[in-house]
Amino acid sequence: MHYQSTRGNPDRKRFCEILLEGLAPDGGLYLPEVYPQVDASTLDKWRVIYDESGYAALAFEVLSLYIDDIPAADLQTICRKTYTEEVFGSKEIVPLRALEPGLYLEALSNGPTLAFKDMAMQLLGNLFEYELARRGEELNILGATSGDTGSAAEYAMRGKKGVRVFMTSPQGRMSPFQQAQMFSLQDDNIHNLALEGVFDDCQDIVKDVSNDLDFKRQYKIGTVNSINWARLMAQVVYYFAGYFQATASTGGGRISFTVPSGNFGNVCAGHVARMMGLPIAKLVVATNENDVLDEFFRTGVYRVRASADTHETSSPSMDISKASNFERFVFDLLGRDAARVADLFGTQLSQTGSFDLSGDPAFQAAAQRYGFASGKSTHADRLQTIRETFERFGTIIDTHTADGLKVARAYLQAGVPMVVLETALPIKFAETIEEALGRSPTRPAKFEGIEALPKRVVVMPADVSLVKAYIAKTVD
Repeated sequence: MHYQSTRGNPDRKRFCEILLEGLAPDGGLYLPEVYPQVDASTLDKWRVIYDESGYAALAFEVLSLYIDDIPAADLQTICRKTYTEEVFGSKEIVPLRALEPGLYLEALSNGPTLAFKDMAMQLLGNLFEYELARRGEELNILGATSGDTGSAAEYAMRGKKGVRVFMTSPQGRMSPFQQAQMFSLQDDNIHNLALEGVFDDCQDIVKDVSNDLDFKRQYKIGTVNSINWARLMAQVVYYFAGYFQATASTGGGRISFTVPSGNFGNVCAGHVARMMGLPIAKLVVATNENDVLDEFFRTGVYRVRASADTHETSSPSMDISKASNFERFVFDLLGRDAARVADLFGTQLSQTGSFDLSGDPAFQAAAQRYGFASGKSTHADRLQTIRETFERFGTIIDTHTADGLKVARAYLQAGVPMVVLETALPIKFAETIEEALGRSPTRPAKFEGIEALPKRVVVMPADVSLVKAYIAKTVD
C-alpha cells in the first residue's frame, strides 16, 4: 500500500513513513492511492470476527489493509495491546445504545480521557513507540487542540520512549475540565503551550512548522492531529463496529451516521469506510454555530472565518472555522485532481479565504454519490436536546453529542438505522449540563478534584517563531 499527497507531490510512501511525517512536503495530506474494497462476503466474515473475537481483532482486519510494512504478528499485538476492556470499559469497546427504534448512540468516550479521540490516539501512541524503537529514533510531536485531542494525545504518549509532546491550545477557550486534564500532567515528555488566540491559530502554527522542512527534519517533528493519516485510519474501525451492532438482527442492509464535526476528521473516517464498501446511506455532518461545513454542503461555498468571527460556544471542541481534513474529501470529490486541490487549498484559501464549487457538477455528487448531508445546532438547541434526551431516555449526553442528535433527527429514514457518534462524556462540559438539567453529570472517581491539581503550562502569543524557539530550547 502506497500513499500520495492531495497536492500532487510525486513521491509515493509506505505507511510507516507517513506515520512519522504528518503533512506531505507540499503541504498536502496523505491518502492511500486506492481504497481497499470490502465486499459482502468480507463484511460477513468481519461480523463474525467482531462478535466472536472482539474489537481488537476487527481493528487488525481493517488496519492490515492499510499497513503492510509492519509484520502481521506485530500489528496484531499492537491492536490487542490497544483495545482492551480494561482501557475502554467494555468488551464491545464501542457499545451501541438504542434510544428509540432505529436511532442509536455509539459510545466512543470510555477511554482514558473520556472522549472519542482516545479511540485513535491510544493506537497512535503504541504505533509511534513501536516504529521509533524499530528505527532507534526520537520524535517531537507538535499538536493543536480545541479540547479533546490534546488530552487524548498526552495520555497516550505520556511515558512513551522516544516521544515528546508539544500541545498548543487556545488560552481560555476550553472547558475547565478539559484544561485540567491536560495542564495537570507532570510528565517530563509532555509540554502544554496555551496560545493567546483561537484554535485555528494553533492549527495554522502546526501546519506552518510542518511546512518548514528544514526545522521539521532538524527537530524530528511529527503530528497527532487528524492531518496524520494513521489517526484517521484508526477511526474507520468504529464505523464497521457500529454497523455490525446496529444490523445484528437483520444481518446487513444500509446504515446512516451523524457525526458532530469541526475539523472533518471524524466524519472523513466515515467517508473512507463508505469508499471501502460499507453500505452507508447518509453521512450527516453536524456543526455548531461555527457552521463552515454546513454552509459548504448547503451551498458549495467553503468560507473560512477569521479568528474574530469564530464563535465561542458551549460545544467548544467544534469551535473551528478551518476544517483541515476537508481537503481529503475535496480531493476525492474532484476526481483526485491534485493540481486543482493545490489551487483551492494552497492558493485560493490563502488569498481570499474561500472557494466556490457551487457551479461545479462535482458538488452535486457530495450528496448523490458520497451521501453527505449536514445541519447546524445552536446553544438553545443543545439545551433542549440534552433535556429531552434525559427526560425521555434517562441518558445524559454531552454538548457535542447533543448537536449530533439534534441534526440527526432531520435525516431519519424508515428501515435505515441512524447511529449518532458520541463525542465525549458529559462531565467534560458540566456547566452546560447543569444549565440544561439543574444537576451535575457523574464524574469518574479518578477525576475527582482534577481542577485543583497543580498546573504545568506555558502561556504565549500565537506566534510560530515563539513556538519554534520553545521546541528548540527544550530539545537542544
